[in-house]
Amino acid sequence: MNLQSIKQRYGIIGRSEGLDRALSTAMRVAPTDLSALIMGESGVGKEVFSRIIHQLSPRKHEKFIAVNCGAIPEGTINSELFGHEKGAFTGATGERKGYFESYNKGTIFLDEIGELPIETQAFLLRVLESGEYIRVGSSKTMQTDVRVVAATNVDLKDRIKKGKFREDLYYRLNTVPIIVPPLRERQEDIYPLFRKFVVDFAEKYRTTSIQIDDRARMLIENYTWPGNIRQLKNVSEQLSVISEEKLITAEDLVDHMPSILNRNLPSISGKGSEGAGDMAEREILYKLLFDMKQDLNDLKRLVVELVSTNDLQMPNMANLPQLSPPSIPTDNFRQTESERNYNDFMVNNEVDRPYSGGGDRPILIEHNRPISKYDNAEEVEENLSLADNEKELIQKALKKHKNRRKDAASELGISERTLYRKIQLYDL
Repeated sequence: MNLQSIKQRYGIIGRSEGLDRALSTAMRVAPTDLSALIMGESGVGKEVFSRIIHQLSPRKHEKFIAVNCGAIPEGTINSELFGHEKGAFTGATGERKGYFESYNKGTIFLDEIGELPIETQAFLLRVLESGEYIRVGSSKTMQTDVRVVAATNVDLKDRIKKGKFREDLYYRLNTVPIIVPPLRERQEDIYPLFRKFVVDFAEKYRTTSIQIDDRARMLIENYTWPGNIRQLKNVSEQLSVISEEKLITAEDLVDHMPSILNRNLPSISGKGSEGAGDMAEREILYKLLFDMKQDLNDLKRLVVELVSTNDLQMPNMANLPQLSPPSIPTDNFRQTESERNYNDFMVNNEVDRPYSGGGDRPILIEHNRPISKYDNAEEVEENLSLADNEKELIQKALKKHKNRRKDAASELGISERTLYRKIQLYDL
């Protein structure tokens, strides 16, 4: 079964590289019994990937269950997963089979695995390693042959550092990682998903499918969608039901969803917006000054290198205003005959044409030659406009990070909100 047929079978819309990579990984791991860890933000559709893994595996004729670990109370989750004996705790009026017993030979999808209590994590690790578990209130070891597919919307490595998740369990689950990209990284998939949702809701409610104009499409494609596909689907249903007009304009979209104008960017903490703005201006100014200092240091190194390479002498800085052209003995400077002929030709004929040789054009310094015979240097006044330099820095950062504003803001040392305001200010 190829990638396109998988998309059609499970109703997956999208052609982004990240989505295709995640689907390909799920298809390759499905025929094996390896554990898989599906990672992605809330609302990206991680459960669909777990069902794909189950349906393409040899266990497809066995049972499948999705368990939300964050929705089960900590006191009862062991009983839910592994079962319990009669009288094991208050209210245990009879024995009960857990999921690992009821779904033997099948697949268990553990969603929000990061919310699993530490005690339960130890039991789960034993199941993954040996297939053994013990019911709550029992001393009898039982066996199970269940494939575990886990998913998380949090950084498990961060929870490991905080002591809230077992490192050994993480590496046992993460045999094959599947990373599902968020909707903001699938910009080309947003409009096709929106069209599918509004068509489906038009059929469900027996109405005409709504349309959106170009400006409204630009808004939905550039919104960050923190709720991902789940949020996009909810907005599509809301517009399909509530909107009186079948052609949705940008203004209509903003009326129904004012938050679509929010960029959801972090702001600098402060007492007020003016204080945050001043701090951002100061950060850019510091960045500019640091870059100017670096350029000056590079220039100093270049001068020293030229002096040492050409066997020159550094002048006495105290006498620099009264300094006459230095006279350097030619005994310490030796040129081959071909070098002397080339230099004489270039100087005497005042050749000014592009250099066709390999590498950089050679720097010619003729010793014991009056300075008046050299071309006059043109002094270019440096642009010290803060606004121009700030605009140039922002352009360079955006180009370097391929218009990823989060990375560009980090490079510039400012917040994303400030960067977005500067982009609008300079019309970038």
